[in-house]
Amino acid sequence: MSNAVVLDDDVMEPTLQSILDQKTLRWIFVGGKGGVGKTTTSCSLAIQLAKHRKSVLLISTDPAHNLSDAFNQKFGKDARLVNGFDNLSAMEIDPNGSIQDLLAGQGEAGEEAMAGLGGMGNMMQDLAFSIPGVDEAMSFAEVLKQVKSLSYEVIIFDTAPTGHTLRFLQFPTVMEKALAKVSQLSRQFGPMLNSFLGGGGRLPNGQNIDELVEKMESLRATISEVNTQFKDAELTTFVCVCIAEFLSLYETERMIQELNSYEIDTHAIVVNQLLFPSKENPCEQCNARRKMQRKYLEQIGELYEDFNVVKMPLLVEEVRGKEKLEKFSEMLVKPFEPPE
Repeated sequence: MSNAVVLDDDVMEPTLQSILDQKTLRWIFVGGKGGVGKTTTSCSLAIQLAKHRKSVLLISTDPAHNLSDAFNQKFGKDARLVNGFDNLSAMEIDPNGSIQDLLAGQGEAGEEAMAGLGGMGNMMQDLAFSIPGVDEAMSFAEVLKQVKSLSYEVIIFDTAPTGHTLRFLQFPTVMEKALAKVSQLSRQFGPMLNSFLGGGGRLPNGQNIDELVEKMESLRATISEVNTQFKDAELTTFVCVCIAEFLSLYETERMIQELNSYEIDTHAIVVNQLLFPSKENPCEQCNARRKMQRKYLEQIGELYEDFNVVKMPLLVEEVRGKEKLEKFSEMLVKPFEPPE
């Protein structure tokens, strides 16, 4: 089910207003090819959402974190309020998390626990890492931890370039499989390990084997719940960001097809970096590029007539800092009017 806004003449409104109006939305993903302005778009969307929601969390899952640069403020793995806002927080997650953290606690304690398990620990680790996309899945486990401890109305993901994003969206399914296998092994070998370890079957970090299995089952249930939410258009949507060029358009189409196969709603496309030279502009390159962009905009219009297509101009300066992001964000909800 699409929640896009439709005008009276059945032409889709060229703004992201429908996302702001949809109060049921809990998860919003922003993604596309590298260098198309995903971070600027996700920051701007978060700023607009902060006007309509009690609390908004913006998360970067891109290894080349840009949130700190965009807001001129350092963010880390813990949610932190964005300067100048009392209901917008941001965090940057390293997607290369470690499976030990998930299986046996955090940091050194986790490594010690794995070492204590000997061959069994290595087998668990190898098994978990053999499942494609487990590194992205690990970063999602980190997100869940934050989301469960802090109550946000809506969460926006500034995702990595397309390939990573598509794997990232598979993470709930991936984690369900990984945890099912690991907990199955734990159940099979648990009694033997309890006997081997002695002292009530405690690992070096003091955790009991049975407690570990219970922890994994609990996490699997949570991830399963989120997996269901991702496939609900009332709760989740994906905003595609692109530029009016062949490769970006091709990648956007591929991404939309995959999102449909994952049953994830998408009905909005932001086309960035558009040139609007004045009619008297003597710049040949500008006019030639605008002509090329028009051609791809026509294709986008034909391909995505049932999408909200937002056209954003190429600006003469970088969109960095709260004020410039706020100004840019206005164009996501009020269509840009090119000069005559």
